[in-house]
Amino acid sequence: MLIADRYEIDDLPLGRGGMGAVHKGRDLRLDRRVAVKLLQLPTSDDEVQQRFAREARIVAKLEHPGVPVLYDFGTHDQRLFQVMQFVDGVTVADLVQEFGPLPEAWAATIAAQTVAVLAEAHEQGICHRDLKPTNLMLCPDGAVKVLDFGLALLRESDVAPFSRTGQILGTPSYMAPEQIRRGIAEPRSDLYAVGCVLHEMLTGEQLFTGPTAYAVFDKHVKDVPRRLSSPLDPVVQRLLAKDPQDRPASAGEVFGDLQRFAHDPPALPGFVRDGSAAAMYASVQLRPGFGSPRDHRSPTGAAPRKRATAATPPSA
Repeated sequence: MLIADRYEIDDLPLGRGGMGAVHKGRDLRLDRRVAVKLLQLPTSDDEVQQRFAREARIVAKLEHPGVPVLYDFGTHDQRLFQVMQFVDGVTVADLVQEFGPLPEAWAATIAAQTVAVLAEAHEQGICHRDLKPTNLMLCPDGAVKVLDFGLALLRESDVAPFSRTGQILGTPSYMAPEQIRRGIAEPRSDLYAVGCVLHEMLTGEQLFTGPTAYAVFDKHVKDVPRRLSSPLDPVVQRLLAKDPQDRPASAGEVFGDLQRFAHDPPALPGFVRDGSAAAMYASVQLRPGFGSPRDHRSPTGAAPRKRATAATPPSA
């Protein structure tokens, strides 16, 4: 299939989400691989169309190495499409399914990169709302990409037009208690989801399961997460606090907590190239106040780079 006389895409999708299917493709003008997300038919639902367009605006707003670059957005045969950077790698869900419980250093490395993205998103007033292992991609160089901002909130005013009465948006296994009880999502709700993912990476199992979504909701609201025999357990338990006020104050604080455990992860043959592990976004700049004050260093011990400006372009 040819999209917009430029993007040639495979007929079979790489995967499907709540709003559309993602296809592997090629930009014929620039001769590069791309991923093309097509809004699924029918498109008569105005809310879905608005959400799809809003996702494109959010991804375009987030200029971060942990978020795939949005190249183009438009309409083809009355279907909205997004053209994005093609990301090689494996989802954290597939990684855990194949590998089982991950080494602590890898769990910390993946979670730290995830909260680095969230720190930037939260600073710009963006709440992901659907963070889960299938939306986290581990690349061959050890970097993590955060995917699918289809349910993200760009600002508080988004709540009304994009939340129907009685509708709970998100994935039950990774939703914070306040999302379930009050339909409210905030930055600390994303941190709860990170806690769910981190717990799953360390145990190889979802935090809470049940025969129905409502059974899972009830456990998130009432059940105490089981303790882990891991040095990361205090970090996990704080992230999974029922009351948002008992969780870490920011994603930057969580980054500092995790960074101490993210050193020297072992080899992951078949998933990460040798010598590439724990890249931890070499181009990410640690702002004052980001992470613990004693940890304003990269995991390799290098001094933080200066924030990029027009005169000092970011490194590749």
